Amino acid sequence: MLLIDVVRVSEAVTRTSARLGKIGHLAELLGRVGPEEAEIAISYLSGDLPQRQVGVGWRTLEDIPQPKLAATATLTQVDELLSRIKAVSGQGSQAARKALVAELFAGLTSQEQQFMSRLLHGELRQGALDGVMIEAVAKASGVPSADVRRALTLRGSLPAVGAAALAGGVAALRAFRLEVGRPVSPMLAGSAPNVSAALEKAGAPAALEWKLDGIRVQAHRSGSEVRVFSRTLDDITKQVPELVEAVLGMPSADVVLDGEVIALRPDGRPHPFQVTASRVSTKTDVERLRDTTPLSVFFFDALRVDGADLLDLPYSQRQEALARTVPQELLTPRMVTGDVAEAEKFFVDVVKAGHEGLVVKSLMSPYAAGRRGAGWIKVKPRHTLDLVVLAAEWGHGRREGKLSNLHLGARHPDGGFVMLGKTFKGLTDELLAWQTERFLELAEGPTDQWTVKLRPELVVEIAFDGVQRSPRYPGGMALRFARVLRYRPDKRVEEADTVDTVRSLML
Repeated sequence: MLLIDVVRVSEAVTRTSARLGKIGHLAELLGRVGPEEAEIAISYLSGDLPQRQVGVGWRTLEDIPQPKLAATATLTQVDELLSRIKAVSGQGSQAARKALVAELFAGLTSQEQQFMSRLLHGELRQGALDGVMIEAVAKASGVPSADVRRALTLRGSLPAVGAAALAGGVAALRAFRLEVGRPVSPMLAGSAPNVSAALEKAGAPAALEWKLDGIRVQAHRSGSEVRVFSRTLDDITKQVPELVEAVLGMPSADVVLDGEVIALRPDGRPHPFQVTASRVSTKTDVERLRDTTPLSVFFFDALRVDGADLLDLPYSQRQEALARTVPQELLTPRMVTGDVAEAEKFFVDVVKAGHEGLVVKSLMSPYAAGRRGAGWIKVKPRHTLDLVVLAAEWGHGRREGKLSNLHLGARHPDGGFVMLGKTFKGLTDELLAWQTERFLELAEGPTDQWTVKLRPELVVEIAFDGVQRSPRYPGGMALRFARVLRYRPDKRVEEADTVDTVRSLML
């Protein structure tokens, strides 16, 4: 298949606002793509590269060759060149990479060059999010979307799942199994304003678990080998030796566990999130860091124990398997109750201990990997949302020369973002300096003399007092007294909260 075919469909999807229309455009192309190129097409249309990152920055694309007049580049040819670019390393790699990039762009038309440039920099946001692409794969392959979602839960790669569906239908999708060593997308929690509302959503009685302000981890053990993955499915095994040792000390040699690592003070209270995040992200001198900033490990779910897959079992049965495998001191503290007063007291005690709040969990819920739902409901002592920074304004007075006022956006289910307001509250001098430098790297160019538009790549956690109706912003609502809590480098833009979530909190 020619790259231009994908480019034209991408542009059609961008112009189409209706979800069904987007699905139709995508399904039509997927019905034509060959089996050897299906993964490439799905990756590109999802705004991703099969290679993830290839090391091409803005400077490399400053002087690209003149475009071709006729489109001849195939998906396979482009993919092979990108793989060669990614493989470049060592002395002279910068020049070699630039030469390969020039070779790639010399074979593309102007239309294709624009598409590839946006794809390389993560700017291809035409509304083909996972939900839309899942439906397009289902339509093109003639299989139920539920089977596509189930396979995606187990495989964790939509391009791979889509290619399987297109080539082998339902049978190929049902062949996917939970594999030790291959991470699955973690189950996510919805939100509720208080414990009572969470219990009502989850159904009483329910389990109440401490919500720790740490780093989500997924631990896989097969025999004497342990691998640990982050929330974003990156391998962080070498950064968390405490967790590896804890899992190796368990009786089961074939397990997949879901949990959290967190840096605790000697008195048992948590360090600020940044301390844990810094410790987990550091890849060098880990043994020294282990002595100065040890990590504590807590597990709250079991996806596999003794070779048996548990994803489809209710939460209560997964907990029984977890308790048989994980020592008590490594389990996330929890209680089961249907009494609101008892639950609220538990919540207050957790917050007093310095933790984020609770996750209220239905006793009957299966492990819905990669999805939010009523099965898990998080409750915090304040309203918080994970939003995307869309732009920033230059400060004045003490903040002159710093990009300060943030434009905040919630994710629209069909693609793009809806602005909910601005805030400069909660920004320390250190954070101002950091975000100014980072924002200038993400700048798409000034929209006026005060505002710099940004590529939507940063997720920020925002606290606020409520959501009110407002004609000032496109979504018809705005956050009250919004303030920055922290940036979330552990979260992808695709995990930011949606407009529908915000609207459910409206006063």
